[in-house]
Amino acid sequence: MLRQEEFMALRLELSVKAKNGLDFLMAASVVWAIIAFVWTLPYSPGHKAFITFFVGPATFPLAMLFSKVVGTTWRLPHNPLQPLGLWLNVAQLFYFPFLVFVYAKYPAYFIMTYGIITGAHFFPYAWLYYARPYAAMAGIIPIGCLVLGLRLPVTQLYIIPVFMVGALLVLSGLLRVAYRRNKQAYAPLALPAS
Repeated sequence: MLRQEEFMALRLELSVKAKNGLDFLMAASVVWAIIAFVWTLPYSPGHKAFITFFVGPATFPLAMLFSKVVGTTWRLPHNPLQPLGLWLNVAQLFYFPFLVFVYAKYPAYFIMTYGIITGAHFFPYAWLYYARPYAAMAGIIPIGCLVLGLRLPVTQLYIIPVFMVGALLVLSGLLRVAYRRNKQAYAPLALPAS
């Protein structure tokens, strides 16, 4: 059984080596900027939602690219917590039937719902990476998307993905600060690689 200090070292190692998931957030920022552009096009909300379904999956390959740029490590075979990050990311896919329902029945609310799911899925990363900004934004993003989605006219729904880009950039900045803090805390606890 792991002692509390060893367990914390594993969490801090994930935070430091994965840089709190900054590569994914950078990729998501680009994808949401493209989605914002899509929602400015003169199409119906259903058509824009359909296009959005095909833009979203670009996040993963872009994250791979940004991983090279920022120097993150995705695989830590000796760290038993490492697979949890992938599981937490995949967990949001189980909300997609709800997203499909909204697409089919209420397409004008699709982009709001997509933003809510995206933001809410950040919550467990606050624990995994020992980074509170994830928890804060897991509340701010869904509430912001809900307020915007309920107040904006259909012609201005592009503001929701613009809000998402801004929120993701703020989150990235806050996570950069958390990364520096965790890097200092991790240095004396660093576990030897097995």
